Amino acid sequence: MSYFPYKNGELYAENVALADIAKKFGTPTYVYSKAALLENFFAYADICKGRDALICYAMKANSNLAVLNLLARHGAGFDLVSGGELLRVLAAGGDPAKCIFSGVGKSRDEIRLALSHDILCFNVESVAELHRLNEVAGEMGKVAPVSLRVNPNVDAKTHPYIATGLKANKFGVDFEDALETFRTGSKLPHLDVIGIDCHIGSQLLDDAPLLEALDKLIELIDTLATEDIPLHHIDLGGGLGITYADEKPVAVQDYVSRVFARIAQWRDTNHHGKPIKVIFEPGRSIVGNAGILLTTIEYVKPGTEKNFCIVDAAMNDLMRPAMYQAWMGVQEVTRREKPPATYDVVGPVCESGDWLARSRSLAIEPGDLLAILSAGAYGMTMASNYNTRGRAAEVMVDGDRVHLIRRREEQSELFALESIILD
Repeated sequence: MSYFPYKNGELYAENVALADIAKKFGTPTYVYSKAALLENFFAYADICKGRDALICYAMKANSNLAVLNLLARHGAGFDLVSGGELLRVLAAGGDPAKCIFSGVGKSRDEIRLALSHDILCFNVESVAELHRLNEVAGEMGKVAPVSLRVNPNVDAKTHPYIATGLKANKFGVDFEDALETFRTGSKLPHLDVIGIDCHIGSQLLDDAPLLEALDKLIELIDTLATEDIPLHHIDLGGGLGITYADEKPVAVQDYVSRVFARIAQWRDTNHHGKPIKVIFEPGRSIVGNAGILLTTIEYVKPGTEKNFCIVDAAMNDLMRPAMYQAWMGVQEVTRREKPPATYDVVGPVCESGDWLARSRSLAIEPGDLLAILSAGAYGMTMASNYNTRGRAAEVMVDGDRVHLIRRREEQSELFALESIILD
C-alpha cells in the first residue's frame, strides 16, 4: 500500500495534502508516514511473534526521537553505533536492555556509558576491542556481554560503500581468525561471550548472500560448542533493500521465514534442540519508503545540453545521490496539464555534485513543489550545515494529523557554538 498517494492530482501523505504541509512548515521538510513505519516494522515483528527473537532497529538510518519512541512502544530494540545514539534511545524512552552496540571504534567513554546502562550486548569487531572492553569493565566492576562480529567474506552484491562483509572491509573479524578470537574473548575475566553476529551490507535485494552468511555462522557455532564456548544468540544484522526505482527486493516475511526454517533444521540435526535467540537489525527496510523530502522549485533554468530544476533542498539535506550516485524517485506534488520536459534536479549548494536527480521528465513551473521519494532512511541522519544551511524540518503524519517532530534550524543557531578571538 502506498501511503503517499495522488488524490485529484495532488500528492498526499496519508490523508494530508503535501501542499498544506509545505504551506504550514515551509521547505525543505522531511515528511514521514506513521502508518508506513508501523507496517514495515510489523513485517518483522509479526513473523517473529512467539519466537525467541529480537528486532533491533538500526537507528543510523533515521534517529529522530519520535521515530525511536514509536518503535520502542511496539517492542523494538535498537542497534547503536555511538554513545550519542544510546543517549537518543534513552531520551526516546527505549530500553537499554534491548540495545546492541556495533561499530569498529568504540571509545572508552562510550563503553563506560553503555556498561553503566546495562545494554544487551557489545558487537565486538577486533581483538583490540576485546581487550579494551575487558579493561574498562574490570575498572567498573562489571562483566561486559559481548558478541563477536564475524566477517564471513560473502559478497552482498551491492554498492561498494555499503558492502561490509568482504575481507577488504573494515568491519568484523575475518572468518579464518574468528575461532581464535572467540578463544581469546572467552578467557578474559570481565567478558561474557554470549553471541555471534555479522552484517554483510545494505540495500540487498536477494537474501541468498544473507543465508550463505548464516550457514557460515552456524558452522562456526558448532565448532565453538566442541570447545565449550556455548553461544546464546545469533545476530544476522540488517541490510534488506527497498524499492527506489524498479527494484524487487525479497519480501521481509519470506527472508525471515527462511532464516527460522534454516535454524530449526540445524537445531534438529546438529544442535540437539538447544534454543538460540535470533536478532535482526533492520533499518532502511523500516524507514526508507516511509518518508519523503518535500522541496520547492526556486528556478527553472533551460540550457543547451541540460535543463536544470533548481530546488531549495540540496546535498546537505540529502547526501545519498552525491555520495552513492543513488537514484531517488521524484514526483510533482501538483500534476500540471502541460507537456513535460527533462530536467536535472539540483540544489543551491556551491558544488557540481549537488544534485538530487538526473534526467527526469517533469511538468513544472517555478514555485511548484516536488517530493523526493524513499528518503526516510539516510536522509536527515546524514544531513549537514554545509554552506551554512540550516537542516530541514521533520514532520510525521498520522492519518489526518501532522506532528512537527523537529523544527527547522534557525540561521543564528548555525554559528552559536563558535567564538571570535579578541586581541
